[in-house]
Amino acid sequence: MGHRLGDTSAPARLAAPDEGIGRDELALATRNHGLPLEALRYDVTPPGLHYVLTHYDIPYVPEDTPWRLAVAGRVRRPLELGLAELRAMPRATARVTLECAGNGRALLTPRPVSQPWLVEAVGTAEWTGVPLRLLLAEAGVAADAVDVVFTGADHGVERGVEQDYQRSLPVAVATGAEPEVLVAYEMNGGPLPPQHGYPLRLVVPGWYGMAHVKWLREVTVADAPFTGFQQAVAYRLRQESGEEGEPVTRIAPRALLIPPGFPDFMSRARVVRPGPVPLQGRAWSGRAPVTRAEVSTDAGRTWHEAELEPDGGRPWAWRRWRYDWTADPGEHVLSARATDAEGHTQPLDQHWNRGGFANNLVQRVPVLCLEPDPADSGGS
Repeated sequence: MGHRLGDTSAPARLAAPDEGIGRDELALATRNHGLPLEALRYDVTPPGLHYVLTHYDIPYVPEDTPWRLAVAGRVRRPLELGLAELRAMPRATARVTLECAGNGRALLTPRPVSQPWLVEAVGTAEWTGVPLRLLLAEAGVAADAVDVVFTGADHGVERGVEQDYQRSLPVAVATGAEPEVLVAYEMNGGPLPPQHGYPLRLVVPGWYGMAHVKWLREVTVADAPFTGFQQAVAYRLRQESGEEGEPVTRIAPRALLIPPGFPDFMSRARVVRPGPVPLQGRAWSGRAPVTRAEVSTDAGRTWHEAELEPDGGRPWAWRRWRYDWTADPGEHVLSARATDAEGHTQPLDQHWNRGGFANNLVQRVPVLCLEPDPADSGGS
């Protein structure tokens, strides 16, 4: 009996009731990492703290390796450009918040078995590169073009399908100026780190991370919708197996707290002293600008308006918010939620789907406020 790819590549499944995180999920969690929530203090996330999700292996690309980007398919003038040629083209820099489409997956019931994200799969960086629309204009997109397909150098197998990582964008998005899609070669003013796509990656402001193809080596203009695995099978919102589902695209609004006080090592529950406790965090949305951030200090029973900083002309990056809380001794559950200009807000109950995608359920942060220390009262 012959061996097949399916022998080493399991189908998608849901965790059984009371099933804990398995070794396969733990292995994913050790190679992919989230943002430590205290790092929300940085306006721009240092590369080593920015979340990372890698489907297959990180390609090894030594610095002196020639790298060519092909632009082909339904174009009048196919291009093949080296890094020096790309760097000589007009450049743009954008501050963009990236979030994994599976952020929050491990909090769902039943739990889709995959990368077990809690809420930390996010980061904000300043990306510099060539606007994709300029490359496509130079190549000359044919009038019958429908999709633009992006191929990365990472190769693997998923649910029995051997593949290069590939995603597509509609032509209108790929050639648009707002948001402006980038073929990026710098992160925070330096070369892309290996785990973030060195030497080239796509940056699609407002879209979940699956669209930001790393280790980019080919851009192909197609006259039919792309039906590759990562487009037509993965990253779909489905309630039942076998449904076509809705595609995952833009980032749903989310707010996160910078954890106050200090943590317990295992539970990450927070400890604070009684009295004034400034609460801060970040809020973002890929669908429309964030217009409101709210905070609850009683497990979502009541909500209070937070002060939201201006976006500073960076509509695709997170915004800082602040709320002053007076902590009383006892146990509390803190939450934050964001609302955008189109009225999208975060739910209090899970919006479940089989892939665990776009789960922007409000965050819950358990906090213990200690009893006052008698030594602080000035008594004898």
